[in-house]
Amino acid sequence: MAITIDETLDLLSFAGAELVNGNANHGPMASEALFALGREDAVLPWVDEYRKRLMYRPSPSLPIPPEEWREYLGARERMGDWIELFENELSEAPWQEVVRQWVPRLAPAVMAAATHGLIRTAHAVRSLSSEETPQRRHELARGLGYWAARYYTLPGQPSAANIGHTPKTALSHVDRLHGPDFDGSGSITEQIKGMEEHPEFASAIDLADASGDLSLFISSLTETFAGIYLASPKNLVAFVHTVTAPSALRMLAPYLEEDDSRPAARYAWQACAAVYSWYSTVPAQDNSGLAKPIEDKEELIDRAVAAGGAHSIKFTEACLREYALNPNPVYLAAARDAAERVGPV
Repeated sequence: MAITIDETLDLLSFAGAELVNGNANHGPMASEALFALGREDAVLPWVDEYRKRLMYRPSPSLPIPPEEWREYLGARERMGDWIELFENELSEAPWQEVVRQWVPRLAPAVMAAATHGLIRTAHAVRSLSSEETPQRRHELARGLGYWAARYYTLPGQPSAANIGHTPKTALSHVDRLHGPDFDGSGSITEQIKGMEEHPEFASAIDLADASGDLSLFISSLTETFAGIYLASPKNLVAFVHTVTAPSALRMLAPYLEEDDSRPAARYAWQACAAVYSWYSTVPAQDNSGLAKPIEDKEELIDRAVAAGGAHSIKFTEACLREYALNPNPVYLAAARDAAERVGPV
């Protein structure tokens, strides 16, 4: 039975932003991706099964004073209060204005909650861009609130220096910290905090040049990391986010000021580089001769739906969207692979 996005959000509205184990609640994101893939028929069965993993959302406790917002960034225990703050903001101003004001404030924390604050916000924005409804405004409040409550920054801030590399070339200047035997299992959020012990990584944010055409930069970033994903023998879920996160920024970029989108792109590069540095057990490889999979778009979508995993669904949707703008077979190969190697996660 087909279902609408608003009905889906109603079904998921009881839940918090995280599962019992602390991982992100992918319900609203994966559902919206299924709608974007044209698979409305698959949404209700998927949501009915996924709801079993969810826990109730936190209630607000004490209001966060809007003028003191900086003091509460990263206050995980105040997630309910952050969501309430954004509910209030969205009741008083157009959602586009709230996005334009708050995404630049939160952008230094692209890595927050393993990039899921950014990604959930972007899926909510795409849904709102087609139609504004109360459910979709509430979902945007939850995405922004999650991002703010889990605010976390990596070592390094953008400087006036710009080394001028493409993401692919810049990656050759980023050290891999672990060898082939490294086991990166466990929470990405907790694992990536290990980068704090490597202050030399701080300079990585200046390696990639995001000063030109923003769309081309995001294409270069996602193409590079789709190849990294394919080359990786393990830690695949971590590498999924190196495509879905910058692709999420693409969905937000039309609502940002030009001067705000460039730093956000550099923080997206920084997050991807950190995942590579911490998780990659093999060097980047040249995927220029990669063959296009025999499956067409619909078959790749069917494979993702059959696999059933939130990561497989979101990754496939992002890869197909990026491929439409930058027709490199690496995206299709990565989407095909995810249905098998990422599977039902």
